[in-house]
Amino acid sequence: MDRIISQAPLFLLIFVRCAAMLFTLPLFSTRAASRIAKVALAGYISFFLLGTVDLSIYNPYLELEGIASLQFLLIAIGEALIGIIMGFYVTIIFSAFSTAGQFIAFQMGLSAASSYDALSQVENPLMGQFFNLVAMLIFMQTHWFQKLFFGGLTESFASLNAINIATSGNHIVRFMLRSLTDLFSDALVIALPVMGTMCLITVTMGLLGKAAPQMNLLSEGFPIMILVAFTIIAFVMPNIIDFFVRSFNKGFSDLSEFFRQVTTTATGGGL
Repeated sequence: MDRIISQAPLFLLIFVRCAAMLFTLPLFSTRAASRIAKVALAGYISFFLLGTVDLSIYNPYLELEGIASLQFLLIAIGEALIGIIMGFYVTIIFSAFSTAGQFIAFQMGLSAASSYDALSQVENPLMGQFFNLVAMLIFMQTHWFQKLFFGGLTESFASLNAINIATSGNHIVRFMLRSLTDLFSDALVIALPVMGTMCLITVTMGLLGKAAPQMNLLSEGFPIMILVAFTIIAFVMPNIIDFFVRSFNKGFSDLSEFFRQVTTTATGGGL
């Protein structure tokens, strides 16, 4: 406690970034997660990072008036923005899996079977919720939570601060736009086997319906498409899981590259 009090301004800045990331991360951002628990977790992480990160760049701005100044407020807002960017980017990675489930549900005829998804906090078809839960299980099983908290956060403190983030608006916009593009491309790759097969089944059923109108394909088509879709998902699930892992690896590599680009721009290397 004495250490926290003696370094209160730096501790608060670290806490703001950790809390902002926690409140925007999947699973932690849900209402099911207690706010008290999230604040406590952010406090513990901030205490562990207090002795390992270097925030000496803020010392000239904090020596005069400390935390009771407009400069400290602006720096805290910048730290919160960095945490939100990190949490939002991880949310985008998970949104790709949820979007793939929505594509598949639409082709299967289950788009109307939607309910509130506590993980993404939106109305989501059942297949979207299924892929979201699978992605979350893989994320926890491969220890990406630990890598994000103790690896990604430490690297972000070594690369980003509220001063150089203010001069890197173009990098942030391009990074977020590229992330949204990757969201839809990854979702299409995941859903393509099922969507392609469902398209062929739909065309075949249309041709059979025209060739033999007396066949009641409308009542038989939905069970066939649902059965075929679940069969394909069962067969390609190992490949889907492997794609999940590669998506997480690529996502964190892109995040690290974004940190390096911002640092290079701030130090004048990008000019």
